[in-house]
Amino acid sequence: MRPTRTQLLAARGKRLRDVLEPSLSVLFCGINPGLYSAAVGHHFARPGNRFWAALHAAGFTDRVLAPEESPLLLECGCGLTDIVARATARADELRPDELVTGRGVLERKVRRYRPRWVAILGIGAYRTAFGESQAVLGRQEARIGTSGIWVLPNPSGLNAHYRPADLAHAFGRLRAAARLDAGAVASVQTTG
Repeated sequence: MRPTRTQLLAARGKRLRDVLEPSLSVLFCGINPGLYSAAVGHHFARPGNRFWAALHAAGFTDRVLAPEESPLLLECGCGLTDIVARATARADELRPDELVTGRGVLERKVRRYRPRWVAILGIGAYRTAFGESQAVLGRQEARIGTSGIWVLPNPSGLNAHYRPADLAHAFGRLRAAARLDAGAVASVQTTG
């Protein structure tokens, strides 16, 4: 059910529950929840957000999941969180210091749960939060503990720079890297 305007306005500042457990392959990290997502209580829930379709197109899931099915991501070795927990109408409402503070919170989560990859969904947010003004999409040199960092385009329907095929390709590159890492880990574990 679509939230009413009143429900959307009441969602400002709300937080979403992380979809998270130890040792995931990929922890997808949004910038912050939108009002629609906060109102319905699910990540990437706004119609027009292409996150779920990109996950499927890249092979992370065997079908396009609905936002309310997000706990099923754990079965695929994936999880969800945000850099900044509070919901806003648009990500550009966040102050730079909120993104930097959110980075610290994210780093604590990542060190605790140890995913192989942290996928930040938005190059601008990554540049601000991590102080990497020249960062480009893809694999980053920086790490959080033992976790690699990968920057993906923001899948919001407002990000017209990336068509669905572009998003699928970008997400697919991460999936290939995560699969290769898993294979390397598995071969080390079976020979050791």
